[in-house]
Amino acid sequence: MRIVPLLKSAVLPVILAPGLALATNGYFAHGYGVKSQGLAGVGIALPQDGLAAATNPAGTAFVGDRLDIGATWFRPDRGADIHGNGAGLNGSYEGNDRQNFLIPEIGYVKQLSPSWAAGVAVYGNGGMNTDYGRNPWRSFGASGSAGVNLEQLFISPSLAFKINERHALGLAVNFAYQRFKADGIGPFAAASSAPNDFSNRGTDTATGWGVRVGYTGRVAPALTVGATYATKTRTDSFDKYKGLFAEAGGFDVPANYGLGIAWQATSALTLSADVQRIEYSDVKSVGNSIGLLFAGNAFGTANGPGFGWKDVTVAKVGVSYDIGDWTVRGGYSHASQPIPQDQTFLNILAPGVIQDHLSLGATWRQGKSGELSVAYTHGFRKTVKGSGSIPNSYGGGEADIHLSEDILGIAYGWKF
Repeated sequence: MRIVPLLKSAVLPVILAPGLALATNGYFAHGYGVKSQGLAGVGIALPQDGLAAATNPAGTAFVGDRLDIGATWFRPDRGADIHGNGAGLNGSYEGNDRQNFLIPEIGYVKQLSPSWAAGVAVYGNGGMNTDYGRNPWRSFGASGSAGVNLEQLFISPSLAFKINERHALGLAVNFAYQRFKADGIGPFAAASSAPNDFSNRGTDTATGWGVRVGYTGRVAPALTVGATYATKTRTDSFDKYKGLFAEAGGFDVPANYGLGIAWQATSALTLSADVQRIEYSDVKSVGNSIGLLFAGNAFGTANGPGFGWKDVTVAKVGVSYDIGDWTVRGGYSHASQPIPQDQTFLNILAPGVIQDHLSLGATWRQGKSGELSVAYTHGFRKTVKGSGSIPNSYGGGEADIHLSEDILGIAYGWKF
């Protein structure tokens, strides 16, 4: 298939040049498209722009011909505190040596006929970044800064079919491109099946694909519902880190699914809500517990230890109101906690602990064809305090991890 070399040679250098980093609902983005971001990520039953296929491909049947281009500035504040450790790890550590990230997005939809619509969405699906200039594991002999950088980009061509004027089905193929690097964790390589492919190996890449299907339909004059399901996106392994991740470098993108509802309460007021489930535990390198290491499973083996993440359920609510040439938006989301208290030690590298987001946004319609949209989201600081988190073989004690975020997006849309 020609799309993979095309992505590597032409599209990816442009999209990934600024660097991606996401750590919102676990490590998935809280919303795709600036309009959806203004509603805290709501979008399963409320398609609004060319990025609709990223949430529910059925929605592309209802957005008309359009092109949307945007970018999101993302600023996380992440760190850890270690206390009660007998091996010299105690201290407060900030993982913010790199603080600012830019995440581009592109969406295009073309109505092929009254019944069919096609499109493509390009967006950052997920990611994680930490950069500890003061290495938390220096007393173990680690040198230099410590941290990880995970970037996940999706390019999703989609096709939607209108069953009738009220109901549609959609299908998107998710072509995934991932980049990963890890630095400053060399002392743990002694517990790896491939210690030379564990840390400080530079950036590795992996590609793969999966599918997303969806439905949306107006079941009453003012009420629309939607449903969507994305399969696990199976990707190549990170060969340079086959000694770190379970299954010799495996790092698939987890399956996820959700339901949505949108109610047009008045001609100007729309209320909406989504519920989303992300199956992190089904990816061994993410979901396996560090306890597997002490049951005889080395890092990198078929059932090797991972970050111990649990599946996440996210509830999102949003409200939008039309005022003349403007639409104003607001939203709130709450996610269950992916990281248990006994898994915080390894998650110093990946403290994706935020549970609550509050969003505000607006769109200014400029004539018949132009739209300028903005959205701001704050991810409220969350700390997970370790409990039985540092194994005795590493000196015992506890690791507390924290994260907060500020997210600002801007996009322009053209309707044709």
